[in-house]
Amino acid sequence: MDYEAYFAGRLDALKREGNYRVFADLERRVGAFPVAANHRDGDVRDITIWCSNDYLGMGMHPEVRGAMCEAINRSGAGAGGTRNISGTTHYHVLLEEELASWHGKEAALTFTSGYVANMTTLMTLGQQIPDVVLFSDELNHNSMIEGIRHSRAAKKIWRHNDVEHLAKLLADYPKDHPKVVIFESVYSMDGDIAPLDEIISCAEEHGAMTFLDEVHAVGMYGERGSGVAERDGVAHRVDIIQGTMGKAIGVVGGYIAGSTRMVDFIRSFGAGFIFTTSLPPSVAAGARASVRWLKEHNDLRLRHQERAATAKRRLLERGIPVMPSVSHIVPVLVGDAGLCKQASDLLLDRHAIYVQPINYPTVPKGTERLRITPTPLHDDDAMDHLVDALADVWQTLGIRKVKQAAE
Repeated sequence: MDYEAYFAGRLDALKREGNYRVFADLERRVGAFPVAANHRDGDVRDITIWCSNDYLGMGMHPEVRGAMCEAINRSGAGAGGTRNISGTTHYHVLLEEELASWHGKEAALTFTSGYVANMTTLMTLGQQIPDVVLFSDELNHNSMIEGIRHSRAAKKIWRHNDVEHLAKLLADYPKDHPKVVIFESVYSMDGDIAPLDEIISCAEEHGAMTFLDEVHAVGMYGERGSGVAERDGVAHRVDIIQGTMGKAIGVVGGYIAGSTRMVDFIRSFGAGFIFTTSLPPSVAAGARASVRWLKEHNDLRLRHQERAATAKRRLLERGIPVMPSVSHIVPVLVGDAGLCKQASDLLLDRHAIYVQPINYPTVPKGTERLRITPTPLHDDDAMDHLVDALADVWQTLGIRKVKQAAE
């Protein structure tokens, strides 16, 4: 087999379909976010980032940076290996205590990413609990899908946020049969939020554990910022809460929080935890500092929600087709992979605005979009520029506008 020719052919197909991913070479700068330097073709110019998952700008926060620098100066750059071999640094202990307290749980366990946290936990539950059945929302993240798939446990897929369908599937099994209901709070591509109370009640009625991914909600919702489960007053009823430190917390890594025994079970049997080098002490220190700060500053979340709402309103006023979203995500429908890539390129080339195109397989074909994520640091001037730039791109490329606005 000509392996290189095979690789080239598959990549060429992606390019023809408009689904080939090109990374923007960006240099974020302290004190300048959301402005960053774009390195391209030997030139450097300032651009404005409108698609970062550092939703609150905490990756630049002085408390976070200070904690990380102090930890590096005290404990060095790396953790030295897995926690089973090299030991657990005290920074990890403190972070896990902070995360558990934040979610009102007995314990927490950190992983190298939210992806690893999801995949490891679900794979371990599916492999280790005899005859367990995993019930997954059809729009769950790839990390959850892969964890379920690799567990080789029986699985049932329920229609997105359709509690009646979930109840029908659960009813096929006795109440004492082991079951896990797996869902997210904020779905990051559409920006919708799951009806947590209804889903949890359904799971409780049928004797199922609940696994809630709050990756796009931690730091963002609730008076103390621990997520939608806190906001909706149901966190104490969720068996396993999974989150990330790589988005609103502003660093990197993932975690789960729940009962002491559950966390110890995943720690003891989860291959993705056991055999992976742990996060550097500086990352643990920075994440802890970020969580401690976020708990006390709900004003940042209020500002963030205002920015997102303002962006949606102003774009719709100009006929830009913002997809329905009740969260901080602002998805703008394009509906064609090639046009979506062209729109992203034109925003960057003509207007110095960076918004990455979201194409298949991240979203279904025909729903390609620009996923805009306003932050509290995007001021009114930046908002004016974004709205005018998108209107220009839509006009230049002839992309469909919202009918009611066009009329």
